[in-house]
Amino acid sequence: MNTTTETKRARTTPATAQVLGAALNLFTEQGYFNTSIPDIVKASSVSTGSIYHYFRDKEGIARSLYNSLVERMEQHFSEIESTHATAHDRCRAVIDLLFQLTEQEPAVMRFMLFSRHREFILDQKPVCSSRPFVQMREMVAVGMKQGEIREITPIVAASSVFGGSLRLIQLRLDGILDAPLPEYLDEIWQCSWRSVAL
Repeated sequence: MNTTTETKRARTTPATAQVLGAALNLFTEQGYFNTSIPDIVKASSVSTGSIYHYFRDKEGIARSLYNSLVERMEQHFSEIESTHATAHDRCRAVIDLLFQLTEQEPAVMRFMLFSRHREFILDQKPVCSSRPFVQMREMVAVGMKQGEIREITPIVAASSVFGGSLRLIQLRLDGILDAPLPEYLDEIWQCSWRSVAL
């Protein structure tokens, strides 16, 4: 069974959603390598046989989880692109979305941004090469073409726009920031945009 078929098949039942939810929490709380299939069985209340049927192994669970979260983020970013006309508004909306997700679903953000996926999904590209991160860089590149952002090395511009916000997300997840991230949105956005705007 190929990976795409496996991922689609895993999305078809409520039981697989239970497995992915349990795995997400376990992977982010105790780490991928410290989580066993019996741990996932216990946390999800899904039988061992069903887990192996849908996912084949623990790596299959991690791969399905990663792919489903990347697809979800890609859909969010595509919606932002379709509802905001300027790079300024798109980039700010992305940061706002990431801040909201961090507050509402911290395990998702921990898994997506700070797990070392390539250590346990052996053929996985770095998360910064995934489609959502490409979309973020494309938003900045469009801003350059439209004359909103000054001409600088694109990866430097994207890092300037989003890097500070990603660092704040890490600080929030690490418990360094006490206040909810949306309280920092205006301030970090002003700093980020001023660093690249014409």
